[in-house]
Amino acid sequence: MFHGFSKKFLNDSIERSTDNAMDRRRFLRAAGLTGAGVAGLGVLGSGIASASEGGLLGGLGLGGSDSEDGGVSDAAVLNFALNLEYLEAEFYLRAVTGNGLKDSQIDGKGELGGVTGGYKVSFETKLGRQYAEEIAQDERAHVDFLRAALGDAKVARPEIDLQEAFTAAAQAAGVVGRNETFDPFKDETSFLLGAFIFEDVGVTAYKGAAPLVSNKTFLEAAAGILAVEAYHAGLVRTLLLQGGAAETVGKISDARDSLDGPADLDQGIVDRSGNANIVPADENSIAFSRTPGQVLNIVYLDPRAVTRGGFFPEGVNGDVDTSDANG
Repeated sequence: MFHGFSKKFLNDSIERSTDNAMDRRRFLRAAGLTGAGVAGLGVLGSGIASASEGGLLGGLGLGGSDSEDGGVSDAAVLNFALNLEYLEAEFYLRAVTGNGLKDSQIDGKGELGGVTGGYKVSFETKLGRQYAEEIAQDERAHVDFLRAALGDAKVARPEIDLQEAFTAAAQAAGVVGRNETFDPFKDETSFLLGAFIFEDVGVTAYKGAAPLVSNKTFLEAAAGILAVEAYHAGLVRTLLLQGGAAETVGKISDARDSLDGPADLDQGIVDRSGNANIVPADENSIAFSRTPGQVLNIVYLDPRAVTRGGFFPEGVNGDVDTSDANG
């Protein structure tokens, strides 16, 4: 359906990404923790039980590296989510305060990366600023919660690009011209368009990861985060529709759909009749799911099986790090 866009995206954007030709693992093969990862998770139980972590899941323990059926571990799923929360938190915090996460909120296993781009947005409306401030607080709290739940097994914030990645995505989607840039921090509408890219993906990411979580307490917590992300997504979609941005949002939606495989998992903010479509869902009014690999296709800006690119120039930290092969 969006085959033409996929070729255009590759031509316009993949050059901005780095592809590790030696690492073409699909998600299910990459998700299991092995070698050093197993050893690193050996301290997980004591790390979570530590009162200094302050986590609501303290004392439960995440168990071994793999689930009993050989699939991805709960720790790997939570760390995958933590990478996404780092991205969202840095985006929103820089938009509302001009600064990102504190040093005490970004350390952990893996390569600690910096953040490129992002500055305080001059919001035109009081309501827009208040919404952004509330979402920023939520995303920062999600980072703290997941880090506490993971204890010593938490991954560090990876390198994040909030500048070139937005331009690459916007150019390929046709939101801006080939020689133009897209800056989500320049005004309120641009900020909402940037937020739209993340929020819908976050909802589908948490829903898609739910079947991978074996511990019911962790699953309940993930469901709670999903609900908050859904509130955020609905709010952003409403504001964009109210602001008359349906056409631009549709282009971004089509772009995401071209990256994550042949299934039509994405929807704009109006339906084919031009009516409001605030809640993207299937015929049963159930939210869509994306696998971790499909989510990485979008944040890496690449329909191929790669381990880095786009918003994560050096990839995410943790064992769930490879996008699906959809190109």
